[in-house]
Amino acid sequence: MVTKLWCFPWRWLLPFSTAAVLIAIVLIAASFKLLLILWWKPKRIEQHFAKQGIRGPPYRFFVGNLREIVGLMLEASSTPMSPQSSHNILPRVLSFYHHWKKIYGSTFLLWFGPTARLAVANPDLIREIFVSRAEFFDRYESHPLVRKLEGDGLVSLRGEKWAHHRKVLTPTFHMDNLKLLIPMIGKTVIDMVDKWAATSSATVRGEVEIDVADWFQGVTEDAITRTAFGRSYDDGKAVFRLQAQQMIFAAEAFRMILVPGYRFLPTKKNTSSWKLDIEIRRNLERLIGVRRKEAAFSVEEKQKDLLGLMINAGGGSRRSGNPATVAPISVRDIVEECKTFFFAGKQTTTNLLTWTTVLLGMHPEWQELARHEVLQVCGSRDIPSREQLSKLKTLGMILNETMRLYPPAVATIRRAKADVEIGGLNIPQGTELLIPIMAVHHDRGLWGSDAAQFNPGRFADGVGRAARHPTAFIPFGMGTRMCIGQNLALLEARLTLALILQRFSFRPSPAYVHAPTVLMLLYPQYGAPILFRPLRLSSSTDGLGISGHHGTQQSSA
Repeated sequence: MVTKLWCFPWRWLLPFSTAAVLIAIVLIAASFKLLLILWWKPKRIEQHFAKQGIRGPPYRFFVGNLREIVGLMLEASSTPMSPQSSHNILPRVLSFYHHWKKIYGSTFLLWFGPTARLAVANPDLIREIFVSRAEFFDRYESHPLVRKLEGDGLVSLRGEKWAHHRKVLTPTFHMDNLKLLIPMIGKTVIDMVDKWAATSSATVRGEVEIDVADWFQGVTEDAITRTAFGRSYDDGKAVFRLQAQQMIFAAEAFRMILVPGYRFLPTKKNTSSWKLDIEIRRNLERLIGVRRKEAAFSVEEKQKDLLGLMINAGGGSRRSGNPATVAPISVRDIVEECKTFFFAGKQTTTNLLTWTTVLLGMHPEWQELARHEVLQVCGSRDIPSREQLSKLKTLGMILNETMRLYPPAVATIRRAKADVEIGGLNIPQGTELLIPIMAVHHDRGLWGSDAAQFNPGRFADGVGRAARHPTAFIPFGMGTRMCIGQNLALLEARLTLALILQRFSFRPSPAYVHAPTVLMLLYPQYGAPILFRPLRLSSSTDGLGISGHHGTQQSSA
């Protein structure tokens, strides 16, 4: 028997044994690397911050604190706010931050899976991150589904490519260029409010209920289309209509973000989204081709639109015979910039208009002050000029207070590109820093005991003096990556609200449910139904008589 075993050709099994050993080695190495990434490295980072006095909820293998974060946010959003007029929305909107801040302080460590995020709400540290040490930080890379929603444009670009695109697009948002849009945006708003007036006249109570969260999207979409496409407005509107359809599919896919590989599955909705991508690209390529073939036009005499600036990027250097120091922007990048501008611009301005209208409805005394100012400065029916809009100080204070209480972006994230020190804290490379903008805006230490109350008067002496720290108000961020479209958003908001205040008094509908919630941006969970009543204005020698929905109210000049 022993002889038979000895004579067995074991060399035949040697290759299989070697393969098995190699597989085992690979598996062990992969397991070791996973263990390093998913356990040892997070625990080492925890210890690193603990030595500096920074703690937070304990890291859990692979999932980090995601389970607790989702649980806290679902619980907070499950019921509306009570009382309905409360503006203390931080516990509902950023429930996980509010919860852990009470335990660990305003600077603490939390985990999005195995990725460390340091929550930073100290305005001195925020200024270092955005301004004085900004070169050490970059915008973090968001999930591909998020990028599909917001586009792979300025919001997500980094480094030299971001700087190049920013330089090319900036002239669009100069105020001298934007003021050319006022007559066109004004006409869109007037068409909208004329429909409201016609509908209200047919009702028994003389009021019309409008969900402004829906209606304002049409206004902002029109402004964005004109800014992005200029004289190619009609073609641009068709492209953005496709983009809006695609965003619906992307938003639905975003809800499946925790399902690995879902975005690659050939589901009906994913397939439709892919087809829309192709159609959007084809439409833009055709539009770009038409614009390139047209005779050169003088940008000094006409509105500078995003599409024209991107198409002509680098062209000036080539036409002058100099080397093209400004690189051209590819068709793909033009597509992505259009997507970014459409998503960010439309949603941000829509939400600003929505929350401002809700707040003015809740606070009729400020609505009357704003209306009195608008009627004095702009008249009762004319479309305000750029100069008139700039004189609306009360309306400006109201918009600032709205963005303080209900900021368009409730938080932002930066990623450390290298080991860096800020405020005496050593931040390892790769650490993400979560800046909870809403928490900063609601901080009683910065804004006083009335931080959760609507008080536009705090901005009477300007933004710099409204709080106890100049970095306490950051609705559009700060530093070099400050939102490029803020001038457009504020111009559009001032114009739209001025035209509405000229023509209507308004209040929240009994059907309104106060439930601010966040899905990338802050929005009303159950919509924003508002009751509008047309004003009856009569001239007098001393002032303007105004009849609104609360009875007759006189506002004398």
